[in-house]
Amino acid sequence: MADDFELDTDDLTRRMDGAIANLRTELASLRTGRASASMLEPIQVEAYGSMTPINQVGTVNVPEPRMVTINVWDKGLVGKVEKAIRESGLGINPQLNGTIIMLPIPELNEERRRDLTKVAGDYAERARVAIRNLRRDGMDQIKKAKSDGSVSEDDQKFWESEVQELTDSYIKKVDAQLETKQAEIMQV
Repeated sequence: MADDFELDTDDLTRRMDGAIANLRTELASLRTGRASASMLEPIQVEAYGSMTPINQVGTVNVPEPRMVTINVWDKGLVGKVEKAIRESGLGINPQLNGTIIMLPIPELNEERRRDLTKVAGDYAERARVAIRNLRRDGMDQIKKAKSDGSVSEDDQKFWESEVQELTDSYIKKVDAQLETKQAEIMQV
């Protein structure tokens, strides 16, 4: 009767990996005073009737440490791309040169650095919440199996500790990513 329950830890692991990947993407979009093409990833442009990522309307390059350039393929979209960058909240003032948009990356001041570390902290907290929600899903599956009689009490404790260990390891990964990003932001 009991012991025919097997928690899909691979599924939980895959979903927690998704939360970590999402955190990496969000942290990469924070500018740290150095130019990076990934800082433009979250910006969408109204192009051809739909919202489109900037890297799908032009070529994004980083020719020097404090400059990002976007070579927009369609002249009609240059203004829209420039407007999307201005309204993105990155704090960058685009400069036009024909179909090329240049984004000089200004030096970050101390206050802006502290603000960015808080934003990074918010991103990390969202990732932690997502991981905890996945833990809750796993625990709910175990409790349901216990109430169905398909898992013994000893097995229930075993699976709950497995889910908790998995959760703890992913929370540590989030904390490590946050610590690295905050150090990168505060580096002058």
